[in-house]
Amino acid sequence: MRLLNHKVLILFLLTAFLGGCGYYFPQVYNGPSRTIYMPNWKNRTSELDLNAKIYQSLSRWFQKSKSLHMTKNRNAADLILAGEIMYIDLPSISWSGNARTTEVRVRLGVRYILKDLKSGDVLWEVPNELWTENYSTEGGSAVIADREREALKKIISDLSEQVYLGTLNKLRAKDIKAKAPAGR
Repeated sequence: MRLLNHKVLILFLLTAFLGGCGYYFPQVYNGPSRTIYMPNWKNRTSELDLNAKIYQSLSRWFQKSKSLHMTKNRNAADLILAGEIMYIDLPSISWSGNARTTEVRVRLGVRYILKDLKSGDVLWEVPNELWTENYSTEGGSAVIADREREALKKIISDLSEQVYLGTLNKLRAKDIKAKAPAGR
């Protein structure tokens, strides 16, 4: 019985410590409710539906927050998150002994901006960002095409996560600044 009491005490202390240590989940935003207008990103590449894939991926990330709402109506929004896909490239990066490409790197160039529509303030701007992912060219053309799609899918996922977390960080900073006493 005494061992059980110790386990309960340890569990209680551990819960109290972890609950009060200031840890938070960076992917959750609990600030004031905001509506974000997110148009499809401009696609300057020949890769069809790339902008739609990025939009869908970003939308999935933004659905994680109950305080942020996406809209296609600019007039109903507090913020705008807009972007542009500037280029996509598939250059060879390594060679086998008989001068055949064995690995390719997908390169995706993007830019994006987060702007407060009410004040006109730019909260975050990334004018030129390069995302890369390697994949093997070993195997048949169908296998290679699948690997290329997976590499691009990973880039889009990683990009979307970074844009989402970066947006949350900028909104948190804006919230802190708004709460600060005047003159500080």
